[in-house]
Amino acid sequence: MAKTSGLNRTGVLARVTVAAVTAALVGTTTAAVAAEPVGPTFKPAQQAQPTGSGNATAAAATAASGTQYNNLFGVHSNGDVIGYTPVGGGTIQRIAGKAGTGWVGYKHMNQADTDGRLEGNAYHSDGWYAVTSGGRLHHASNGPVRDLGGGWNIYNKVVSAGNTGGAGPDDILARDGAGVLWHYLGTGNAGLTQRYRIGSGWNAYTQIAGKGDVTGDGRADVVARDRGGVLWLYKGTGNYRAPFSSRIRVGSGWNMYNHLFSSGDLDGDGRADLVARDGAGALWLYKGRGSSSSPYGTRMKIGTSGWNNFRALF
Repeated sequence: MAKTSGLNRTGVLARVTVAAVTAALVGTTTAAVAAEPVGPTFKPAQQAQPTGSGNATAAAATAASGTQYNNLFGVHSNGDVIGYTPVGGGTIQRIAGKAGTGWVGYKHMNQADTDGRLEGNAYHSDGWYAVTSGGRLHHASNGPVRDLGGGWNIYNKVVSAGNTGGAGPDDILARDGAGVLWHYLGTGNAGLTQRYRIGSGWNAYTQIAGKGDVTGDGRADVVARDRGGVLWLYKGTGNYRAPFSSRIRVGSGWNMYNHLFSSGDLDGDGRADLVARDGAGALWLYKGRGSSSSPYGTRMKIGTSGWNNFRALF
């Protein structure tokens, strides 16, 4: 059983305090942003705006929750990245062209909003993090792909589940070989602080996923699937030293899927959704409901087949 750990702190860091947190932590950052271009290409696609049942209502819900309304991406074995945009109700449509090329050998690809800024009527990712086969963390955004530092091969799972630290920019969760979970806080412009140990026992899980608020309290959550196929919810606390509360059982039977991930909010209701790929290559959407006890609604098929052709989805 995974256990969260760390110092409890009073209060929750608000999005408006990001400048103060960044100032306090920037002196301990481990990943300075390099200026030299490296590796593959990145072509940012225009982000859709939430529509939902009522445009103003959906936009207000998405903006208030801070959960990102993002495109979804898939990576082929040849390194091509294909984008899909939400078109209403949770359905997605392929974006013409390629979102990137040359991403061969990369792993742990995660979308991230590195500035925490409202764009139009929603928050969106402004690029993605990825780890090279040599263990270096790269970030792709508008401009050359940047090298943020090495040593990331000690981790077997790297997830950017949103603003898990409470300050504004997206943060990173990384699990090492011993099952210890570490927290890196985003400082803006893709920079990261030193890591913070936040729990042990996380090697009990075969999948860890999240991208924003599932339960409706405005804090980023994660879900994790154990080896028995049981899915567990970890509610966000907003405390960067102890970002999650005790786990809550969501349901069983999740071993029918070979991949679980979240790109954020796909249906425009302000709650993070979960996407699952089954063994036949179909893609299923579980819409976030804003509940701790029953966080997801009935599954909805958003891809009939062929999704096993992607070696990574994010």
